Amino acid sequence: MDQLDALTLAMVSGKGGVGKTTLSCGFARRWAHQFPGDRVLLLSTDPAHSLGDVLNILVHDTPQPMPDLPNLQVRSLDAQALLQAFKTRYGQTLELLVERGSFVQGEDLTPVWNLNWPGLDELMSLLEIQRILRDGEADRVVVDMAPSGHTLSLFRLMDFLEELLQALELFQENHRVIQRSLTGRYTPDEADATLAEMTADLHAGRHLLQDATQTACLVVAIPEPMSLMETERLLRSLAELHISCRALFVNHSLSATAADPNDEIGATRLLEQQHLLSKFQFFAGDKPVFLMPQQRIEPIGGSALDALIQQVVPLMVSPSSPAPRVTTIALPKKISPSFEDFIAAGRRLVIVGGKGGVGKTTVAGAIAWGMAQRHPEAAVRVISIDPAHSLGDALAYQLGHQPTAITANLSAQEVSATHMLDQFRNDYLWELAAMMSGETAPDDALQIAYRPEAWRRIVAQALPGIDEMLALISVMELLESGEQQLIVLDTAPTGHLLRFLEMPVALGDWLGWIFKLWIKYQDVAGRVDLMGRLRSLRQRVMQAQKKLTDPTYTEFVGVTLAQAAVAAESARLLHSLTDKGVIQRYIVHNCYEPGQNLVEPAFDALTLIRLARLPRVFPSDCRYSPAPLGQVQLAADLIFL
Repeated sequence: MDQLDALTLAMVSGKGGVGKTTLSCGFARRWAHQFPGDRVLLLSTDPAHSLGDVLNILVHDTPQPMPDLPNLQVRSLDAQALLQAFKTRYGQTLELLVERGSFVQGEDLTPVWNLNWPGLDELMSLLEIQRILRDGEADRVVVDMAPSGHTLSLFRLMDFLEELLQALELFQENHRVIQRSLTGRYTPDEADATLAEMTADLHAGRHLLQDATQTACLVVAIPEPMSLMETERLLRSLAELHISCRALFVNHSLSATAADPNDEIGATRLLEQQHLLSKFQFFAGDKPVFLMPQQRIEPIGGSALDALIQQVVPLMVSPSSPAPRVTTIALPKKISPSFEDFIAAGRRLVIVGGKGGVGKTTVAGAIAWGMAQRHPEAAVRVISIDPAHSLGDALAYQLGHQPTAITANLSAQEVSATHMLDQFRNDYLWELAAMMSGETAPDDALQIAYRPEAWRRIVAQALPGIDEMLALISVMELLESGEQQLIVLDTAPTGHLLRFLEMPVALGDWLGWIFKLWIKYQDVAGRVDLMGRLRSLRQRVMQAQKKLTDPTYTEFVGVTLAQAAVAAESARLLHSLTDKGVIQRYIVHNCYEPGQNLVEPAFDALTLIRLARLPRVFPSDCRYSPAPLGQVQLAADLIFL
């Protein structure tokens, strides 16, 4: 890994649950050991922070040194605290600029800072990483990123910020034109200085992210088919964004010398791994591929992480490894208790959630498959609302925004944020942008900001963090239609799942603020029809909130593994759900092996569903489809009576 030591910023990402946090912690500790004179900073941008679980220390927003490595500091970013700091520095000036580009007075904009912002975690994280490196607070920075879908959202923020600054520049240009027309001259003010500063910071940040000599994304994967497919998509997206990927790390790799010849499933996994590693090597191209060996004991704490990093080796594999073939294998048995019949119990919505990589997608697919098989008269749909969709991978179907029939009564879809945003713009945002711009001035010289151009530039962007809001609206519309008797949601990992569950309240608050503005300025704003449609949207959102917290309507199913860091995050999720009024009655212990127990006391009141590790290769004469769909079918048999 010496070739990575020239970097100053290493961003670690990949599919949820592949070991991003483990590699981030181990790699940061390696740098701290290798360069004792450098200040190394380890950051987490994932809303569901796990650094403390892996390092076995308490981690907060304030950087703190590792006890055994004082030159390594660890920090979990607090988006709300960063927003307040941002408001203190730029708030008044930004309110002034928006005031200059709309009919709204500055005092009306102050409440916006207290609303729940979509994309807040990504936006504040990006700005803070730029600030840390600009101010020289660290010599080397390792960032434990959110799973791949939201990592890409963070990188794409650069384009959004650039368009936003250009829109603010139009607002300021309108002010300049007015001043010149009234006084014959213009004197730059604080807003000009702020725009210049923010633009320079943006350009410097973009240069930093795209400078392959000092910045790179380290991609983590595991030798499983779904991880391979998502990794290939991530590598392609990084190349499109001009973000360098310097290396690929394949975690949980098996050793042929340590394989148990009597373990049929283990032997099959080893054969499959060799086949998949050749594909990882192909997708990586000229990038090095490193193997992180499977550990018998979960690597928690500094010593275990240091030992793991010392075992990382370059991949040496033949590109012609054949796909495994199996003639006989013992399938896992059903373990009591099982799920109840959700349709018979009157449920309309089942939400499957948990930390990335625990098997949410397989469990969601299995619940949908099992209910559809048991109730052939009922229409069942399974929907992915994770920006990094894996549902199609799990079902072995090419899915998109439009539903695809899997069986006669089971359909599946992967919600497209792009499709939903286009619809949302047409339904509300274009007209809202026109309203915010105010009436058009008669003088052409004064039309710069009083026509919708600047606002349309903002609305035309892929708004950061809007995925959760659009997913809510998509699910809401489907529930309202009554076309499906049961909807099963495959959600994003924990942090962004919680954002989805918070979205009804957040969207309701935003709409409430817009209504207050309209009431105050209705003589200028007009748009009575738009306000009527937005009121209807708010009522529908509030109804969705009631349904999410109604245990007779919505069932939340958590998925976890017998790993300390995973179980700890699952317990935190349970507490967060309770705080939000969402009832969780079930927890799925995925990849269960005899003798394993979940030691989290928080799970004691839940019904524990044990789902054994599923084979990834099936005999040709088996009644199940080939994997991965066969895994979903088998899991459905195992989790229902």
